[in-house]
Amino acid sequence: MHAQLQLLIQAGNPLISVVSHDEEGVTEVVHWSAERLGLPLFEWSITTGMFQKLPAHADVDVKPGKAVHALNYILQNPGKKEIYFLRDLGPHLKDAYVQRQLREIHLKRRVSVVMLDAEPLTEAIRRLAVSVEMPLPTAEELEKVIGETFRDIQHKSYEEITASVSRKDIEQMAQTLRGLTKGEAARVVAAAVYDDNALTPKDLPRMVEYKRNLLKSAGCLETIAVNVTPDEIGGLDNLKLWLAKRRGATTARAREYGLDQPRGILLLGVQGCGKSLCAKVVAADWQIPLLRLDPGVLYQKYIGESETRLREALAQAQAMAPVVLWIDEIEKAFASAASTSSDGGLSQRMFGTLLSWMQDHRSPIFIVATANDIEALPPELMRKGRFDEVFFVDLPDAAARRKILEIHLRRRRRDPGRFALDRIAAATEGFSGAELEQLIVSAMYSAFPRNEEVTDAHLLAERETTKPLSTLMRERVVQLREWAKDRCVPAD
Repeated sequence: MHAQLQLLIQAGNPLISVVSHDEEGVTEVVHWSAERLGLPLFEWSITTGMFQKLPAHADVDVKPGKAVHALNYILQNPGKKEIYFLRDLGPHLKDAYVQRQLREIHLKRRVSVVMLDAEPLTEAIRRLAVSVEMPLPTAEELEKVIGETFRDIQHKSYEEITASVSRKDIEQMAQTLRGLTKGEAARVVAAAVYDDNALTPKDLPRMVEYKRNLLKSAGCLETIAVNVTPDEIGGLDNLKLWLAKRRGATTARAREYGLDQPRGILLLGVQGCGKSLCAKVVAADWQIPLLRLDPGVLYQKYIGESETRLREALAQAQAMAPVVLWIDEIEKAFASAASTSSDGGLSQRMFGTLLSWMQDHRSPIFIVATANDIEALPPELMRKGRFDEVFFVDLPDAAARRKILEIHLRRRRRDPGRFALDRIAAATEGFSGAELEQLIVSAMYSAFPRNEEVTDAHLLAERETTKPLSTLMRERVVQLREWAKDRCVPAD
């Protein structure tokens, strides 16, 4: 951004808009540009008023308060080239007088006004201003942040602060911090160091957790803890083999070998059969972060805000790459895109934005999208180039059911060898993986009040009182299987 902002100011652009939450980073770039160009720099905010920052001066008579006074000062500029850095101007644009002042600044073209806001400006002002994006820091920049933060803590602390990390550890920490601003990354590193007065490889899980807490406020993009392995999923052997072949395909070594970046998979199937769990398995197996795009919070009430949130989420995913991007129940997020809707075409625009991004992006982002209702999926989503493969996840067979029962018994500290798993697997035909887990949970609830240890009898008794989804919605499951027979690759 440094060179771009400097060039825009040199070219005489009167209004420059920067939409970013990284105020520290943008301020640093504005100061750098003013120093390189040798121009006076004035700063304004509603709380500080106007003051001359470079060179330092104190004779600006604009007190804290509304933006009208600051813009009047700019309009009265005698004509010499200056830079004005205005923070949070957006809320003031509801005032017609302020809008007119900006139009006159634009017409006179005597100064460069850099406007920093956390949200996009109004459409009328956006058309007058040149937009600049503040990129998130690269992995190399984050490595510097880690070193600088550690040295700063070491210098200020009265206690001994130690470090025992290798070059590989620092690189892994920097990858973990991708998607944060420099200020946010510094706070995450500081929290991890102060936790035990040391910087060690053990701080990596702490950084992941601190980062997850920071990104909770980001809304529609959430970091997910990965605590499963491929061995903890019963069945899906064909899918596991496909993923194993592409392990390491997101690395630079794969690009040097001539391999293209894998784009992602679409998982269709019966509810409760482990589609969502597969996203966690991919991230765990490939040892890259997992991000979940929450479609439910994408849609906002103001015009243009929904599309902006989607673009911000996709841009953040690109900044954090390599990552696995999980879109759960994608058909619900863009259901109206497949039919005539009453939302004024919003769903179709959102869906078009997502499809274009899926087709054009070149970042190491592997998308795992899941869907239960194939009729709600727009046909454009199924076209080759959007996903590498479309898998159908069916109900588990007897061997897979036995494996699933074994996994969930072990999770609950029970020895699978004490159970007749072949008999129980045969008796639970038509059960999904989620239903098999609940079968064990229900059996344990039955045994617990009687101070009994759970046995085959408890499991089989619960089986008799449980109606699986494949029975309750038999016609729907049959229809789904028929549709997928010649269109999808079996996951098992």
